[in-house]
Amino acid sequence: MPVRLRKFIGTIAIVTLVIVYALTATMLATVVLDGRSPVAALIYFVLTGLLWIIPAMFIIKWMAGPPADRE
Repeated sequence: MPVRLRKFIGTIAIVTLVIVYALTATMLATVVLDGRSPVAALIYFVLTGLLWIIPAMFIIKWMAGPPADRE
């Protein structure tokens, strides 16, 4: 796969990941954090704010993979 196409697909995947993840984490927060303390909310949002990095890291690793051989 050409590098430019791989980076384009990876960029679309990361943007989609961030949007879907943010909406899911926010909807889940309304259910999980209903009536909880502000400390619990802080812990939840810190963890979910950092958790999206793991799948994004795999996408970025794929994007930066070895270039396609041109023969």
